[in-house]
Amino acid sequence: MKTISAILLLPVALAGCGALTRLSEVGRPPELSPSADPTRAPEYHPMTMPMPAAQVAVPQVGGLWRSGSRAFFKDQRAAQVGDILTVLVNISDTADMKNNTAATRTSSEQMGLPNLFGLEAALPKLLAGAVASNLVGASSSNGNTGAGEVKRNETVTLRVAGVITQVLPNGNLVVAARQEVRVNSELRQLQVTGVVRPQDIASDNTVLHDRMAEARIAYGGRGQLTDVQSPRWGQQVLDIVAPF
Repeated sequence: MKTISAILLLPVALAGCGALTRLSEVGRPPELSPSADPTRAPEYHPMTMPMPAAQVAVPQVGGLWRSGSRAFFKDQRAAQVGDILTVLVNISDTADMKNNTAATRTSSEQMGLPNLFGLEAALPKLLAGAVASNLVGASSSNGNTGAGEVKRNETVTLRVAGVITQVLPNGNLVVAARQEVRVNSELRQLQVTGVVRPQDIASDNTVLHDRMAEARIAYGGRGQLTDVQSPRWGQQVLDIVAPF
């Protein structure tokens, strides 16, 4: 029965770690995901953010200029659900940290009973070789030395077109961008989501990633090279559950 149960649970384990998908792509490059509405993806959830009090725009009698517009007749920047804008990802992250720790402690304790109600003379009889002035002695010493160093240098420069999926009550825009590129048998995936202000969208309909609130940027992929560079899923499980 144990053998049958293990055989029945094997497809479930393989499906959970994505092995079935990888096995189905043996001998051919990974399949591209079809272009689709990002709001219909299973992992999509409408975003809720704190909103300021609503402000009603006062119409200007005889005015030709529209408040917030960069063009006299029409603003060409993305502003409505379904509009497309370009997200510029330019990450240059450098970190250099070094910590050194050294701690040493030495302690010594000594206790004697030179006078104990006149019974100190009987101590040598009770304890062979005991000296009343030097009955108990203790000493300890410990030391701790630690050193740690972290060096990181990351640079990511990308351009990806995204779609506005929501217009929040305060006018901010929720943007979702996805891109997949397949080169030979390697599939590269780029995903960017976040909230931008209409004022931060440049005149060429682009927005910088550091102007996006709640930004989520993922750049990775899958394929033959990724499989070779990644440890086997069994080793990954063992690394997680192994206590030592």
